[in-house]
Amino acid sequence: MLLILSALLFSLSSNLDNLVIGIAYGIKRIKIGIISNFIIAIVSVTGTFIAMSLGTYISRFLPNYVANGLGAGMIIILGIYFVLQSIVNMMSNNKSKDLALKDINDMVEYAEKSDLDKSGDISVKEAFFVALGLTFNNLGTGVAASITGVSIQITVIVTFILSVITILFGQALGNHVLGKLLGKYAPLLSGVLIIILGIIEFVN
Repeated sequence: MLLILSALLFSLSSNLDNLVIGIAYGIKRIKIGIISNFIIAIVSVTGTFIAMSLGTYISRFLPNYVANGLGAGMIIILGIYFVLQSIVNMMSNNKSKDLALKDINDMVEYAEKSDLDKSGDISVKEAFFVALGLTFNNLGTGVAASITGVSIQITVIVTFILSVITILFGQALGNHVLGKLLGKYAPLLSGVLIIILGIIEFVN
């Protein structure tokens, strides 16, 4: 049960970025087709798998209690970083360079720029670049999570499913008040979920 919970927390925290992207593209009425959506999910899952495989490899050289403490500590530190940076950005209205820390206003601007051919649809090439930005943001957490023993197989499956669903859900919300509210606080919530994951792995 804890394996599933840990995988779900990790996948949900990483895919909140996808939710914000979906909302932003929905606001600008830029369509993310099913193929582009799948490309984003596949690239994200591939990055997650590589990062977690690296973490698993590193954990082989460490005693279990050291690996668990180290990985959980890294996760908590990353989560605190996301929370603090999100609060700073909201209070000072700073524009974050980090895709995972962009609020809905920054992401709307990003959505416009990422539609390179101004077609109103995200092409496979454009989706690939969006996915790379998302993947790089989750590499550190992926390495740390697998060091603590979070299941790669479960995480990969859940991440793929949530990636597709959160983008579809985000686009559906679009200009709705709930969408804008989620878009504003998603980076903060992502950090909180990461901290919770770290605490669970630390005491497990």
